[in-house]
Amino acid sequence: MADVLIKKIKSSFVLMAGWQRRLIMMRIPLYKIINITGYITGMLVLTVFILIMVPVFQELAIPGVRTITVQLGVEEWKALEKHRTDLEKSISELEKKINGYIPWSPYLVINTSENKFYLYKNRKLYREGHCSTGSYILLESENRQKWLFKTPRGKFRIQAKTTAPVWKKPDWAFVEMGMPIPPEYHYSRYEYGVLGEYAMSLGHGYLIHGTLYKMFLGLPVTHGCVRLNDEDLEIVYHSLQVGSRVYIY
Repeated sequence: MADVLIKKIKSSFVLMAGWQRRLIMMRIPLYKIINITGYITGMLVLTVFILIMVPVFQELAIPGVRTITVQLGVEEWKALEKHRTDLEKSISELEKKINGYIPWSPYLVINTSENKFYLYKNRKLYREGHCSTGSYILLESENRQKWLFKTPRGKFRIQAKTTAPVWKKPDWAFVEMGMPIPPEYHYSRYEYGVLGEYAMSLGHGYLIHGTLYKMFLGLPVTHGCVRLNDEDLEIVYHSLQVGSRVYIY
């Protein structure tokens, strides 16, 4: 039986090759020949599968297992139909709820696990790239004050936008360097040119800004802010407005 099938398959492929030659002689474009050939090949494979595998599956039937046919009454069918309708309604409501979280205006998504960002416009991906997020390093001062350098997760909005931002160093920056903490508005707290050309505030001291250390983009090395390279930062800055949504996970 198998030998007969193999011979038939071989003859079919020979016939198919003949058809290919005829199609070429008829000057039919190559992509159409490929489509026709793929269709014929698929039909042959399906035929072989049915002829060979169906009997095999029949022989693999588990002995002693009986097939039970259940006949449902009118009430049971009505109950099943109601259940199906309720499921479809629930799915529809969930889809509406999910769509409610997706704005039509530009928004930013930040993946802290992979240190990647995704900028969306009109609900379509507009730009993606690497960023840097919190390192999760725990810093402790001599007076036992602690800072955990993590990027917060959740839903945020752009609170403010700044060009040529100036970094005001928090207390941990001096503790990290082993230096005494100066008064709140001491000149040593202000540092220029380290945040790039633009910065966007997420609130509570967290920023989306540029970096001098582009070699570390894609790694969790920050004190909680989100760092982007210069080109990505400029596009994100001009795409997002005050109030635009930022999703961090």
